[in-house]
Amino acid sequence: MDDHELESLFADIESDRVGCKATFTDRDRVCQAICAFANDLPNHQQPGVIFIGVHNNGKCAKLDINDLFLLKPAGIRDDGKILPLPAMIVQKRVLNQCEVAVIIVQPADAPPVSYEGRTWVRVDPRRAIAMLQEERQLAEKRRAKDLPFDLQAVAYAGLEDLD
Repeated sequence: MDDHELESLFADIESDRVGCKATFTDRDRVCQAICAFANDLPNHQQPGVIFIGVHNNGKCAKLDINDLFLLKPAGIRDDGKILPLPAMIVQKRVLNQCEVAVIIVQPADAPPVSYEGRTWVRVDPRRAIAMLQEERQLAEKRRAKDLPFDLQAVAYAGLEDLD
């Protein structure tokens, strides 16, 4: 994601694609948010973003974001508590003169994604444990992507392509 796109999301603090944390003291809440963005229940088919170093009201927390700090959120991906492993990027960015750690989470190809055995989803600007129906929707998304080649839809094909 480029700075322009991140700045537009930065202005939209706490939407169903954006989350913010003033600090990285509550690792569980960050993990839950990563899980929720990976599940992409609203089906945006776009990454979710977590800004660390920003208060809920959008004010900068003035954290010192260095390499040692970035290792903490980057280690979440490989610790085995979020399964299947999420596709995510952790970066340091300066947005609107605020130094932040940015976690960009791609929607999962094989949802549902769970953290410590619980499936988390984004419901408007908050995260929640998925209800049974929501887990079914996520499982259906996975099944739709697992179709064999000859059963997958071809979006660009028209009637004239049929023989």
